Amino acid sequence: MSTEEMNQNAIADDWAQALEEQARVEQADSAPAFDSNDTPAETRSGANTMQDIQMVLDIPIQLSVELGRTKVPIKHILQLAQGSIVELDALAGEPMDVLVNGYLIAQGEVVVVNEKFGIRLTDIVTPSERMRRVSRA
Repeated sequence: MSTEEMNQNAIADDWAQALEEQARVEQADSAPAFDSNDTPAETRSGANTMQDIQMVLDIPIQLSVELGRTKVPIKHILQLAQGSIVELDALAGEPMDVLVNGYLIAQGEVVVVNEKFGIRLTDIVTPSERMRRVSRA
């Protein structure tokens, strides 16, 4: 096993450990998970529905984390150089926006594990709020 593979395995182990810790905390703090046995018989999925769900689960989406935004005139953009600073509307310590295909789905805080950035979700946008925001767009 090469040094690079060993480093990648160590990074993967660190992320797995961080995710397991987060899952333990969430499990202790959260309400019981959805129980598929509570679903009425007429809405339970058959084999065809499961295949459809599997197809949907494989659709790639664009997930991005937004630090902040600003509006600037084109002349300022043309003056940007290495070392330039662009002031954003977000304050230091504010939660980052998590967007899926450009739509806000959550907010979170930045975490660093082995010099790689990640985001710990702190607030999930409810499905009804997401639909309200989509209909306004």
